[in-house]
Amino acid sequence: MEPQEDAFDFLFKIILIGDSNVGKTCLVQSFRTGLFSERQQNTIGVDFTVRTLDIEGRRVKMQVWDTAGQERFRTITQSYYRSAHGAMIAYDISRRDTFSSVERWVHELQQFGAANVLTALIGNKRDLEAEREVRFEEACGLAEAKGMLAAVETSARDAWSVEEAFVMMARQLLLRNGMSVRRDDSAGAAPVLLRTNSHTVSLSAPTAATRKPCDC
Repeated sequence: MEPQEDAFDFLFKIILIGDSNVGKTCLVQSFRTGLFSERQQNTIGVDFTVRTLDIEGRRVKMQVWDTAGQERFRTITQSYYRSAHGAMIAYDISRRDTFSSVERWVHELQQFGAANVLTALIGNKRDLEAEREVRFEEACGLAEAKGMLAAVETSARDAWSVEEAFVMMARQLLLRNGMSVRRDDSAGAAPVLLRTNSHTVSLSAPTAATRKPCDC
């Protein structure tokens, strides 16, 4: 008998936060459809998408909440933090100011989120290597200092490591829920270098690419 389309074994809520125009909406769209739109309107308040992943025979529904980065929406977005199982804090590798804001987003998540929320640091727009202002080693150091699951670099434009970042989060949430998940060091290209709960996801390093910026 075929499973119902909406059937699932686990439901995880993931919240995506970070400054405006770092590409959060493009990341969500890439994860959902694998497509990239040159122009995206800024998110107003909060939007969400749902996609179900198959993780070693388990149907894992990922409910991804895309939040607005603008200050005027902060009160609205903060109300969604508490119920999140995982959080992705995104910055733009070509804009150091967005990386400098990560500390503030971490503090906000600690203030309004659940005590045990699983957190990853996402450096988006990896396709802008020629305009890089934040070294990946810096991101790894910050993620480790803040007790995050990992630092990952992505490109929504190229769909580069976007899938792997969300799959990594799903796998680690399954582990947290007591499910056995085999170690997989070849799941994709995301440079995930940090260790959590004795499980290391260590994937191959990317090749450099230079593209126009994402305006989302």
